[in-house]
Amino acid sequence: MANAPVMARRAREINPFRAMVFGEKADTMIANGINVVKLSLGEPDFGAPPAVRDAMREQYDGRALPYTAAMGLPELRQAIADFYRERHGLDIDPKRICVTAGGSAALLLATALMVDPGDDVIVADPSYPCNRELVRSFEGNVVDVPTSAATRFHLTAELCEQYWTERTKAVMITSPSNPTGTTIDFDVLNQVCTLAAERGAWRIVDETYLDLADHEAGDGEVQSVLACDPGAIVCNSFSKFFGMTGWRLGWAVLPDDLAVLEAVDDLATNYYLCAHTPTQHAALACFTPESLAECEARRQELLARRRIVLDGLKRIGLPVEVEPNGAFYAYFNIASTGLDAWTFCERALDEAHVALTPGRDFGQATADTHVRLSYAASREALAEGLERLGRFMQSLR
Repeated sequence: MANAPVMARRAREINPFRAMVFGEKADTMIANGINVVKLSLGEPDFGAPPAVRDAMREQYDGRALPYTAAMGLPELRQAIADFYRERHGLDIDPKRICVTAGGSAALLLATALMVDPGDDVIVADPSYPCNRELVRSFEGNVVDVPTSAATRFHLTAELCEQYWTERTKAVMITSPSNPTGTTIDFDVLNQVCTLAAERGAWRIVDETYLDLADHEAGDGEVQSVLACDPGAIVCNSFSKFFGMTGWRLGWAVLPDDLAVLEAVDDLATNYYLCAHTPTQHAALACFTPESLAECEARRQELLARRRIVLDGLKRIGLPVEVEPNGAFYAYFNIASTGLDAWTFCERALDEAHVALTPGRDFGQATADTHVRLSYAASREALAEGLERLGRFMQSLR
């Protein structure tokens, strides 16, 4: 009998996305008739704006749906550029925008552009887990920098200097953060980017949650990195602000460098040819006044849900050390329960029927002490989930 072929090392060693693991277990329980409150996934319950859904239906009237250019539909690239000008006061040439098959593909292209075998890439711990796996897939080294509530769970220039090596090729930042929901202070972001630029390193900033952030705080924190560093690569998505998670459409804003633009065009062509044609056409309806007003109302609703969650977690004795002001996540400390985060999430699902995500997904620094709760669910689901967690906490005591 022939020997079985051996999988590549990247396939053998890749880590699971544990938020999905707990979500799948919750789905199995639901299929078996158990009422589970799912607070584990960052998936808004709103769906796409009505005009976008209507536009998608129109695409399937029998018309031809050919490939677009690898960098995306020109009208959509222009619409995204207009969005930056009107919402963020930034003048972005549409040629710098690459429309991608989800924000994940934007991160894939950015990683492919910058990482060679042996390169070091600095990331915050905790942070979005898939970035680490992308770096490792291109045989780069992930340099996890432990952060804490004192730095809002973000990198600082001082931390980057401490962990910098002669092989450091890039710094990756997610702001607002997944899992903590916090934004990096804009002055700190500027300092990190200035340090990296002076040392010839790439700056990759994932701004997927930027347009959901709390602008009402008035503290000047919530700005795109492009306001201080036009040479950074920005990755973004239609998934969160526009509620289009399963539509798989995102974009990258690239430096105004012809060699970079040509390289990303070639990478996109070879990796996936182009983003889904009908979704690109439908996404144009995201930028109508009606759709933008709908998305803004949803942002306000998420701020109201945040208050429900923060008050509820405080009431039941699960502290959130830094209040989220960006993404729809609360990252709470469970150390006082005597359980590690994985066990806490397993028992919360099995005994309270509430799905959460353990800190192990996001790095080592808070792996055992913190748990992520997504408040993208409805107010009713949040209230019920918090009530169940309260009873679960009582049982632990």
